[in-house]
Amino acid sequence: MRQRLNLILLGVSDMTKSTAFYEALGWPKAESSHAEFVKFDLGGVVLAIQSRETFANDANFATAGGSGFSGVALAYIARSPEDVPRVLDKAASLGATIVKPATQNAWGIAGYFRDLDGHLFEVIYEDGWIFDEQDDLVV
Repeated sequence: MRQRLNLILLGVSDMTKSTAFYEALGWPKAESSHAEFVKFDLGGVVLAIQSRETFANDANFATAGGSGFSGVALAYIARSPEDVPRVLDKAASLGATIVKPATQNAWGIAGYFRDLDGHLFEVIYEDGWIFDEQDDLVV
């Protein structure tokens, strides 16, 4: 089996607001999306959103509730140190909560925001990341 990650699925409380949030971040919505399952093409990986209730039901959870630190964050690797606060500011202007502002650390600069439903995103820049001609991350 080829190792790959194709789709990241997030449960959201308001499909309309969340769709508008990600579109305003500049993420292209896939034409194959529909009101109950919206997909964003991130260039080889798809971020999809659906209602928390539908997602929980599909995964056989009794409730869609939950809060606190989940131990998971999605990360955006910036192309320059200046991009980190710019991306965080953009997310905040769209209703995200800044968890940690852009902060210099041992490996670069990073900050965190929570989207409209509390999903944690890291925005990071460090010199070690390399992107190929297609703008895909090389590890």
